[in-house]
Amino acid sequence: MGSEISLILIVVGGVIAFFLLLYLLPVNLWFTAQLSNVRISLLNLVLMRLRKVPPSLVTNAMITSTKAGLRISTNEIETHYLAGGNVNKVIKALISADKANIPLDFKLATAIDLAGRDVFDAVQLSVNPQVINTPPVAAVAKDGIQLIAKARVTVRANINQLVGGAGEETILARVGEGIVTTIGSSINHKETLENPDRISKTVLSKGLDSGTAFEILSIDIADIDIGDNVGAKLQIDQAEADLKVANARAEERRAMAVATEQEMRAKTQEAKAKVIEAESQVPLAMAEAFRSGNLGIMDYYKMQNIQADTDMRSSISKPTSDDKGKS
Repeated sequence: MGSEISLILIVVGGVIAFFLLLYLLPVNLWFTAQLSNVRISLLNLVLMRLRKVPPSLVTNAMITSTKAGLRISTNEIETHYLAGGNVNKVIKALISADKANIPLDFKLATAIDLAGRDVFDAVQLSVNPQVINTPPVAAVAKDGIQLIAKARVTVRANINQLVGGAGEETILARVGEGIVTTIGSSINHKETLENPDRISKTVLSKGLDSGTAFEILSIDIADIDIGDNVGAKLQIDQAEADLKVANARAEERRAMAVATEQEMRAKTQEAKAKVIEAESQVPLAMAEAFRSGNLGIMDYYKMQNIQADTDMRSSISKPTSDDKGKS
């Protein structure tokens, strides 16, 4: 009974050891690599597994690159994988670039991949240019008429500028700036409408793709629409502003005139008060003159007669109510 258990344990242990050996020694990958004329030692495959690098990924990448005529070492592939790169996309990009005669080596491809860009899509964009539609760009000519332009920008990837180069947003911003500059320098809007290619020539001559990850092949003006008469609106706004200023100044002058009038009325009332005050002193002065003997009774009567005569003459000179009605 004990011998049977020992035999079973030996068989089980042998099976486990066999599968463990197959895991540590990927013989099938080594054999496939040898058939594909890829020189990878069995020990190197074991060390890859210990370094936590998938041996199948490296082997398949080596087979693909060798069949395509590329010279890439297993060490380079392992290094890129451990750095967090996408090995398959790099290999595909190198093969596509080689077939399209685009200068791209493994070092540059891995740098583009590690920079966060899709290196395979970049190679495809170098082969098949992309058309970027700009949003509507509004600009005002010198005659005050607003023009709204749309452009189609044909670009292709600049492989050497993919690392550190500006993206699509920069291209759109620069093209929009060029459109605004060209329309703004036009004498009138008709000049731009008659020659829309003037915008394309001006924008292309500025070298707007400098420092970007793209190369501008052409700029085509898709549409130009006439917008608002900005010049007229500005003149209207200026006239309204001038009118408000004039009204404010007129109101200021009116307020000053009202204040002056009120001041003069106050002075008139003050003068009347002084006259009344002076008149109130006359009886007192006359009484003092009587007491001191400087004014006699006959003098007083003469003054009364003169006052009565003056009042009569004033009443005669004033028109009566009947005279007013007749007039």
